[in-house]
Amino acid sequence: MGVHLLEGSQRIQAPADEVFDFFAEARNLEEITPPWLHFRIISAPDRVRGGEEISYRLRLHGIPIRWRSRIEDWEPPRRFADTQLRGPYSLWHHTHTVEPNGDGVVMRDRVRYALPLGPFGELAHRLLVRRDLERIFDYRREAIERRFGTASG
Repeated sequence: MGVHLLEGSQRIQAPADEVFDFFAEARNLEEITPPWLHFRIISAPDRVRGGEEISYRLRLHGIPIRWRSRIEDWEPPRRFADTQLRGPYSLWHHTHTVEPNGDGVVMRDRVRYALPLGPFGELAHRLLVRRDLERIFDYRREAIERRFGTASG
């Protein structure tokens, strides 16, 4: 199983508590997910905490996908991670960190992921998956900028 890594960071013009609180509201995922994914929350707690599970559905390249994840490593207002329990990946572990920095914060994403189906999964990664994930995270960065602004400096 080939494990891949997707990392990104962005400066946000907001206090760490405010940014973290935004991500603690599971329903805000819909705001930062591209509309072409047809993303919808199926079930989620009112406020996310460690150990909580979130179920959602989406559609990618016309294929319906159901996804369930669990929130882990819950350390407000600095860090949390989510792990896929059910979904398209054989491994999905997404760590979010929020670090105070000047007049805002730096938010970092680190996703470790792997695809099923051995060499076919690796081919799909080269042809589609990597590019799709980059587009999704680019959209997410833009949505977060619209929501909070981008910190200067």
